[in-house]
Amino acid sequence: MDFSLSPKTLDYLQRLQAFIAEHVQPIEEAYRHDNASRNTGADWSQWRVLPIIEELKSKARAAGLWNLFLPDATLGAGLSTLEYATLAEAMGHSEFAAEIFNCSAPDTGNMEVLYHYGSDAQKEQWLKPLLAGTIRSVFCMTEPDVASSDATNMQATIQVDGDMLILNGKKWWSTGIGHPNCKLAIFMGLSDPDAEPHSRHSMVLVPMDAPGVRITRMLPTYGEYDPPHGHGEVVFENVRVPKTNLLLGFGKGFAIAQGRLGPGRIHHCMRAIGAAERALQLMITRGLSRVAFGKPLIDLGGNRERVADARIAIDQARLLTLYAAWKIDTAGVKHAMTEIAAIKVVAPNVLQTIVDQAIQIHGGAGVSHDVPLTGLFLIARSLRIADGPDEVHRGLLSRMELAKYKH
Repeated sequence: MDFSLSPKTLDYLQRLQAFIAEHVQPIEEAYRHDNASRNTGADWSQWRVLPIIEELKSKARAAGLWNLFLPDATLGAGLSTLEYATLAEAMGHSEFAAEIFNCSAPDTGNMEVLYHYGSDAQKEQWLKPLLAGTIRSVFCMTEPDVASSDATNMQATIQVDGDMLILNGKKWWSTGIGHPNCKLAIFMGLSDPDAEPHSRHSMVLVPMDAPGVRITRMLPTYGEYDPPHGHGEVVFENVRVPKTNLLLGFGKGFAIAQGRLGPGRIHHCMRAIGAAERALQLMITRGLSRVAFGKPLIDLGGNRERVADARIAIDQARLLTLYAAWKIDTAGVKHAMTEIAAIKVVAPNVLQTIVDQAIQIHGGAGVSHDVPLTGLFLIARSLRIADGPDEVHRGLLSRMELAKYKH
């Protein structure tokens, strides 16, 4: 294994970090306050994308820092999972940097689905505008009425009616569905109840303006609605789409999800590690700049030990994630399941712990919008559910480990 950066990756990383330092970091605080003041409450119909975001997207695309996640040199940067991992970490230092480079979830995963499994017509209609950044998308999988930690429980249905598919069901925590430019949903539903459990579900491309698609509400996370993206509850009521909107084939839903989630989990984890680095930086800066009881805060209450533990935890999480990325590239997602499950437990928990410590050393400022810590904590805590609960990943890890002993 060699985790050193190739000249190509190093070039991208240096240009990416320079862009973030010059264009993104200087506007972060103003963006948080401006976004919060303009996009208020749960009424997503009033949410708007701030002009500065579109301006920075144009600059990033002109700078050749666009679609960096896609392993295709003609449509993206042509980087491997391992090579892109370092860039994802750099983007994780900012709450919204990934969007600037057209590298934010769920669009990256949806674009990968279309790239790997979409037909030529599906790519022309949906992948092209997503790669251009002119539209956004959403992944509709989780359901409110079943335990979605076991995805085989999904009850939303896909029925065939001649050349059409009829979709019914309710989804929630559909991230990005409130975005004004969200035009496409990937809907996962039950298409054959009698098949083997992991062959019962299929994925279908659904235009958001299709009759019968109805967003019922946005769901707050710790009281935050995350505008202008949002996490919505959406009802599909007798939604009719052409059978040509089916992805790959009937019963292929889990096969597609497996391919989608492997690289995507590397992206999430490396962004989390970048966010943890940012939290540690904020914690140290605050600890050195403030004095209490005659000493810098960093010298009080075991804070030095917390800094040391944070450094160890971040480096361990990074190496484990890079190893998982390397294994995906060399052996494929199916042979990296143990490592993928491990990083999904480790990375969000490391981020949550370090952000919590950074909040503590900031005092009241730590839970305000003056620093990005509340946003980073929200990301960490949500990831421990959104990308599969810790318990599910630990369960997979234990099963695979026990299997070595013929248990």
